Amino acid sequence: MTVRHRTLTVDWLGYATARLESTAGTVVYTDPGRYGVLEGQYPKDGHLVVITHGDHYDSDGIERVARPDATVVVFEGVDASRIDRDVTPVEELPYEVVRCSDDDYLTVDLDTDAGEMTVDCWTVPAYNRPDGPCADAEGNVPHPEGEGCGFRLAIAGTTVFWPGDTDALDGFAELEVSLLLANIGGSVVMDRHAAADLAERMDPDLVVPIHYDTFDLLAADDEAFAVDVASRSVPIALDRPN
Repeated sequence: MTVRHRTLTVDWLGYATARLESTAGTVVYTDPGRYGVLEGQYPKDGHLVVITHGDHYDSDGIERVARPDATVVVFEGVDASRIDRDVTPVEELPYEVVRCSDDDYLTVDLDTDAGEMTVDCWTVPAYNRPDGPCADAEGNVPHPEGEGCGFRLAIAGTTVFWPGDTDALDGFAELEVSLLLANIGGSVVMDRHAAADLAERMDPDLVVPIHYDTFDLLAADDEAFAVDVASRSVPIALDRPN
């Protein structure tokens, strides 16, 4: 089911992959691919692809969705030599590649069928706290600080926040966001309870949960999450992959 929100349509395609399209035809993908997501043929219609960290870097997935003239914004810590999968190094991708830190502002100019469009990108740190719910007894975490980022995007006048793989960090509540792509998988990221608390603090115009149920580690009750978020007077829509 496609979710419609202001100037955008939103499709969760599985795992961390969301497709955002503006009414003017600008298409943005978050973290495309992995774990069987994007199997088969895709239209290669993405003008902009954003990659939050190495776990979500899938060069095949990028090539399934990106137009030949696409821009790919990749967190600076993504390094193919540190990934235990067969991936193309970021520098060898056949697109315009822009590296970002976890505290950046980028203006990305895109050539679309409707003419030149601009997407503004702000990045924020994304990580698990050593004293947080994803840490073990020694404070080790699956996503240490400095190894990933989240993206706040302004697409056709609508702001979207994809936190990436992270806890529900306090600073997120300071962001002004219309659409929150809530990461609710738990275990290695915020769970549905923390995500609902975050949604209440952020008070977006709409929440769409993603990054859950792809495999057992990310099992989450999206209907319970929806009830929880709605009880806080925050609008929510579920979009389950086919």
